[in-house]
Amino acid sequence: MPIKKILITVTTYPLPSRSYDELVCTAGILENGTWIRIYPIPLSFLNQIKKSTGFKKYTWIELDVIPRTDDFRPESHSPKSYNVKIISTLNTKDYWKERKEFCLRNVYTNKAKLILDSQSPTNVSLATFKPSKIIDFVIEEDAAEWKDEWKELRKQTDLFAEIESDPEKLIPKVPFKFYYIFEDDEGVSSRLMIEDWEIFQLYWNCLKNSNGDKNNAIKKVRQKYFTSFVSKHEIYLFLGTTMQWHRRRATNPFVIIGIFYPVIQNQLTLDF
Repeated sequence: MPIKKILITVTTYPLPSRSYDELVCTAGILENGTWIRIYPIPLSFLNQIKKSTGFKKYTWIELDVIPRTDDFRPESHSPKSYNVKIISTLNTKDYWKERKEFCLRNVYTNKAKLILDSQSPTNVSLATFKPSKIIDFVIEEDAAEWKDEWKELRKQTDLFAEIESDPEKLIPKVPFKFYYIFEDDEGVSSRLMIEDWEIFQLYWNCLKNSNGDKNNAIKKVRQKYFTSFVSKHEIYLFLGTTMQWHRRRATNPFVIIGIFYPVIQNQLTLDF
């Protein structure tokens, strides 16, 4: 398979793994507008790339990937190697014009249509979704620490000889879960968890700026993701399925893996 040119649009918060260090679900869009999922991507590898190139989301890369044979979802691929070529990063000028050109080529607006396409034989597992209305932003308490078995898995990784990492050091766990409640074009409601890395990093930044006050930190997160985003930004959701729930054909196997939020472009009025 030839090397693919991929616009990276999604990185989720890392989870511990047996064979690797913390794994980051990474997804992007090809030049023709179709989605691709790339895993496994170790967190330490991403950190190395960021340190050496300044890599960030909405960057075009070239990567040699192969389809995964153990994953029925057609978008899922594995790196054949971790030799990444960084090409360029799309800016936010003109209301994210460059990013919109690729990210908004195929947009769902109807929940029933998306769920139908996620079923066999198409098995769509990555999509861009445009809610007709964001109803609420929900924050729920979660465990403050990783599960004990995940801590042990982290110590058993076999990649330390290849990738600089510390098996005793886990990325901190955010003690909250975040959800959007939204409606589709028929008024059908959904409540989906947000797993985008940005929202978890925002929480840590807000916690630091709040001198460790968790309540104040989550208020600031809500202010951005609900008060600010809903009033000032046009919201699109990048959705992805978890293989476990997709395989089980859950009623809705999707979670929110990224948020696309260009500033609302006000229409010009004509004077007669």
